[in-house]
This record gives sequence, structure tokens and C-alpha cells, in this order.
Amino acid sequence: MSESVQMPALGESVTEGTVTRWLKQVGERVEVDEPLLEVSTDKVDTEIPSPVAGVLQEILVAEDETAEVGVALARIGDEAPSDGGGAPSSSGGDGQQAPSAPAQEPQPGPEPDAPAAAGSPGAGTPVAAQDGGSGGSGGGARGVPVTMPALGESVTEGTVTRWLKAEGETVEVDEPLLEVSTDKVDTEIPSPVAGTVLKILVGEDETVEVGAQLALVGSGTAGGGDQAGGQDGGQAGEQAGEQAGGAPVERVGDASGGQDAAAGSLAEEVEQREQAAQQSEEKAERQVRQARSGGDGGGSGGSGGSGGGDSGGTGGRAGAEAAAPAPSPASRDDTGQSAGQDDQGQPQRQLGADSSAPEPEQASEDYNSIAPQTGGPVRPPTGEQVPGPAPEVSSYVTPLVRKLAAQHDVDLSSLTGTGVGGRIRKQDVLDAAERRRAEAEQAQQAAQQPAQPAQQPAQQPAQPSQAPAPASSAPATARPTAAPEVAAKRGTTEKMSRLRKVIAQRMVESLQVSAQLTSVVEVDVTRIARLRARAKDEFRAREGTSLSFLPFFALAAVEALKAYPQVNASIEGDTIVYHAQENLGVAVDTERGLLVPVIKDAGDLNIAGLARRIADLAARTRANKVTPDELGGGTFTLTNTGSRGALFDTPIINQPQVAILGTGAVVKRPAVVADADGGESIAVRSMAYLALSYDHRLVDGADAARFLSAIKARLEEGAFEADLGL
Repeated sequence: MSESVQMPALGESVTEGTVTRWLKQVGERVEVDEPLLEVSTDKVDTEIPSPVAGVLQEILVAEDETAEVGVALARIGDEAPSDGGGAPSSSGGDGQQAPSAPAQEPQPGPEPDAPAAAGSPGAGTPVAAQDGGSGGSGGGARGVPVTMPALGESVTEGTVTRWLKAEGETVEVDEPLLEVSTDKVDTEIPSPVAGTVLKILVGEDETVEVGAQLALVGSGTAGGGDQAGGQDGGQAGEQAGEQAGGAPVERVGDASGGQDAAAGSLAEEVEQREQAAQQSEEKAERQVRQARSGGDGGGSGGSGGSGGGDSGGTGGRAGAEAAAPAPSPASRDDTGQSAGQDDQGQPQRQLGADSSAPEPEQASEDYNSIAPQTGGPVRPPTGEQVPGPAPEVSSYVTPLVRKLAAQHDVDLSSLTGTGVGGRIRKQDVLDAAERRRAEAEQAQQAAQQPAQPAQQPAQQPAQPSQAPAPASSAPATARPTAAPEVAAKRGTTEKMSRLRKVIAQRMVESLQVSAQLTSVVEVDVTRIARLRARAKDEFRAREGTSLSFLPFFALAAVEALKAYPQVNASIEGDTIVYHAQENLGVAVDTERGLLVPVIKDAGDLNIAGLARRIADLAARTRANKVTPDELGGGTFTLTNTGSRGALFDTPIINQPQVAILGTGAVVKRPAVVADADGGESIAVRSMAYLALSYDHRLVDGADAARFLSAIKARLEEGAFEADLGL
């Protein structure tokens, strides 16, 4: 009996969805509420959990296909499918034929002749041919594909910027596998399954569409050298299971020759191997003695598997040498069997890639000690592989992290990473830079305070270099930290990042699509400056963020947008769309380039709400933690060009919007001020320029002037006491 998985209704107006990625393949087992697939709609990207527990029997809607709400996406039943295409069915075919063929082998002759049958044509030969055709050379085809996910509603492609794992390396579930860059966000792609990276299909700096396969992750070994070992190991493992006298060994031996997700988890296989070995201890010991004296004829089932990339005969010698010291009580207690450790050598070699034969006993003991603790593929901690990842931890740093470390003058070797496997992340560098900044401020404050005679001896050893320097020298030495980065690039050529290419393309397109010009007004913000001075401390304590001029500009702009809807509109072909809400985009300068996160429904917020949202979006955008949906849907943009001291600018419109407001630096200048009696005087005032770039196809010059005048009047009035709690 099977249960269908249907496309759910993911919103009131959502009528269909697109399958972006299947998290399970046909033949794999899924639990209740375990994520089964990912779907994308025009509202949200989400995972669809399984309604029941069972085996995925059939996938009805492929990746990148769109289905209406209520359409059956897959079928889940109690058992794996008995027929059909794909890797699960081919593995199932091997599993059905393998037990029947070896079952006839003991009839012609006594048990000692069984190892020699491994190299003879007969019942075992078809099994080896099947494993070689579907498992040996097709090991990569049996892996689970890692596809390019849809990282936003309008994202159609992505660029692979860095592979965090190489072919043949082991990866865990949800462990970062690679880094991709889109026109919306740079992010890491986790592995959907645990296993070995069988093949990388897309190289670094290559761009592929959403849904394209990036790599194959499976539970077998990677590389062509292991194919012969997989074939010989599967055939010889079958015969060893026959001699050990148990159907579970036959099933496990076949699964290791052509391992597939439908064969069950590794933990179950290990338990079955241990149980079968315990039941047939005497036969296993006799088999090892025969393998030791039989030479290169074939070896035991485990020896064939332990051959890795070598021939079955070579594996037989290695397996016999590994099993020679095995019959001690201690080894039986630790591993659950004595000489039957050779049976464990077969999956060990298949899961852990190439390992040399000089110390097979050490590898078997390590493998058996960790295998029952995990249900996923295990990398045997052999002497060759244990030190491998050690240097990778220190070099496992993304380009963005290196760039941040260089700009903030942070020594990466002094940091302890908080990411997977001790990897250093962006936040680690930012935290280290913040700690250094705080220490520098404390040192500066200590240097500025008048030193008492009793404190002089204690302070001089701690800060010998700062004592003779004036207090103003500390920020002077800290300010040029970005200079080495700029100087290093002088006279060099580098490839444009994907984000920079997208920014360049859209800026040029914006100038080509719309008729842009800029109007500028000068605003007296002296009253706002005085309000800020009175309320900033209380505001920070109450709201948890600082009170800058930007929330005042944002509130005045949003209020003016409600009165002048043509500025809060867009052109679609021959029609004009006047938006019903004010979605305010705020330009944020990041290390990667200029990004514009959007405050949805900004017209419903007051100054405190705008200040919190601006600070939150800016921080998450700089930390690359903003979602793709937060970078789209804006109807009007605000850019603070004065944050770096610019008086005014002529910003470029963010399409498909029709206007963008730039706020210049607030500076004190002499200005003519009229008093209540009509007199005029010259006074020092806090002044700022507001520059509005607009699309002349829709917004006329008079409309732009009226819009700016409304903002100017609101700001110069300065009636924000109620919003600030004054």
C-alpha cells in the first residue's frame, strides 16, 4: 500500500509550485516529517516533509517541473519498488540474483574449494559482471546529485566560486560542500547526504542554471582505480558470506559490491556482519587458515574487498596477513569477531578510498570501533588519512574571509574557527576585529586620562609605545588599515566577481532604459540635530540602536510618497503601476559591493521602527545573512551618500523604480535665518543636500520639485518629539 505526496497550498493566492530539488531518491527510506523535496513558488521557497514513513517508490514530478496545488508529487510505500529504471532498481536486481547464484556453489565440492571458485567461471561470474557493469564503473552514477538550488524568486543561475571538498573526500549531511554566487547573495551549499564526493561536475568560476547538477555524492569510493576492487570485493564477499553460513552476509556482501541507498543504512549492515560473524566463528577461522595457505588463488570475501584497487589475488594475501593475529580474545571482544575481521575489510575499503595494506589490522580495529556509532559512511582513520585534513583546517578559508581579515588586519592563524571542522567564518573575523577595536579604544582612553605619579610605573610597561605619542596618533595609525589592500591591487588585473558584473550590467541598463535626471534641494536640519542630542542616549537604551539622521530622512520620504504616488510607481510596458504600499529600499555598502535590502511596508513604521529595521538590515547585509527575498520588491530607494562625507550625488535609479533619493552629509554652514519678527540674521546651521534622481518618462520636473519640497518642509519643521518620546 502506497501513500501519495501532494503539492500543498503554500499561500492563499498560490496555485502552483516548482520542484527545485528532491532530497530523497527512489528506493531511499524517509521518516515522518523528514524533508522529502524542496519547492519554489512566487511567494516562498520551502521544504515539503513526508506525510508518512516508508520507502520512496516513485517520483512523479521531476526537478524544475511545475505542478498545480494538489497534484501528486511522489508515492511512498512500505517496500522498495520491484521494477523501474534508475539506480535503485538496478541495485535491487543485483540483490535478487546474488543470493540465488552462490547458493549452488557448495553442492559440487567441499567447503575448502569455495575460495577457488571466486576466479572460476560459473555462478559467481555473472555476479561479478553485474557489479562491474553497474557498480564498478558506474559508482559515480549511483551517487546522489547535488544541484544548484533556487536562491531567490528571480534567481535563475549561479556561479561556483569555491569547492570546499575535493573528489574522494568524505562529507557529512548538511556540511558545506561548495560556495556559490548569484546576483542576489553569496552562500554555501550543504551536502544533502553523507558520503564521499564521487565526482565534481562543475568547476570553479563556472556558471550553471538553477537545477543543474554540481556534483555526485555517494557511499562508494571515488576514482577508477577502485572499480576492480569493488567487483572482486562484491564477488568474493558473496562467497565468504556463503561459507560463513548466513543469508545476512550474502545480502550485505552484495550491497557492498553495488551499494545503493535502498540496501539500508551502514549501521544495519555492520550489525548484520557482526551477528553473522559471531554465529560462524569456527568457519571463519577455518576460512582464514585456508586463505593463508591457499596463496593467490582468491582469498576470502573480505580479502577480495580489501584489495581496493588491486586484484583479488593481492587482496587475498593482504586479508590473510591482516587476519593472522586476530584470534585473540581481546580482539573478539572489541570487534565482535576474530578472524572474520576480513569481512569487515570489504566495506572498509569501499567507503574509505585507497588505503595501503601494510597495516590492515589497525584499519580494521579503528573502523570497527567507530562504525556502530554512526549511520552514515565512515572514513576509516588509517595512518594515511588521519593527518590529511589537518592542514586543510587552516587553509579552509573563503575568499571573503581572507579579504575581511586583510582589511581588518586580523591574523587568521590566531583565530579559532567556529564553523564546521574548525573552519574560520566571516563572523569570527568580525568578532576579532571588534575586540581589537575595543582594546584600542580602551588604550586610547587610558592614554588620554591624566596619569597619576603612582600609576606611571604600572602603565609604562604595558604601553611603552603609546606613552610618548599624543592621543590623536591612535586613530591616525588605525585609519589606513585598508591601504595595503588597495596598494596590492595597483598595476594588477583581476576577474570581476559575479556581484560586480551584475551591478555593472544593471547600472548601465538603468541608464539605457529610463530618462534620468536629478534635482537637488538644501535642507536645514538644525532642529533635528538638537532633537538627536537630547534623545539619542534614551533612544539607544530604549530601542537598542543609535539614532542617526537617516530614520528622519526615511520617515519624511515615506510620508511624501503617500502624497505623490507617481514617485512611488513603476512602468510596465504601456501601463503605469501605482503601488499600494511603500517598500523602502536602503542602499548598503558591503565588502562585496552595493546591495539594496528592502523594508516592506515602511509607511506603517515610525522613527523607532525605521531605525531598528535599517540597522538590522544593514548589519545582516554586511554579514551576508540577508535573504534573497529581502533584496527585492522595493518601490523607492534611499541612499545615504553622505555617510562617507559626500555633499551630494546623482544616484542611478534602481529599476523598475522611477526615483531614488540621495542624502548628503550634514555639515555646519553659515546661513541666513529669519526670526519671528521678520528680521534676518546669519547663524551657524546644520545643513544637508537632498538629491532626487527620477525617471522623466513618468515624473516631471515639477512633480520632483514638489516631492522634494514636501520632504524639506517636514524635516525643517522638526516636529518629531512624539516619535522620540519627548
